[in-house]
Amino acid sequence: QVQLVESGGGLVQAGGSLRLSCAASRSIFSVNTMGWYRQAPGKQRELVATITSVGSTNYADSVKGRFTISRDNAKNTVYLQMNSLKPEDTAVYYCNGKGARDWVLYSWGQGTQVTVSS
Repeated sequence: QVQLVESGGGLVQAGGSLRLSCAASRSIFSVNTMGWYRQAPGKQRELVATITSVGSTNYADSVKGRFTISRDNAKNTVYLQMNSLKPEDTAVYYCNGKGARDWVLYSWGQGTQVTVSS
């Protein structure tokens, strides 16, 4: 059983950058795919980026070229570097292990708020 704690969010101007961290309570070395998700006010939660155990990544079209996901298994941590932020990136950001389709492996953490001002 893994608990996840997201951090690193905040208020940033459009065009700025943030790096989010997701700390896991135990080893995620054996987890094939970890993902970052976000949920904006009034919208469904969406998957924005994934990374496999061997470092393969995928991104939602809306963030391609701007966001970079990475993982450090020794620190049980997943990161999301967000550059060229836009107001539409405003959301609560969550991490989780990604299963098949819409399944996630663990309980959701509290998330971290990202607010991008125009």
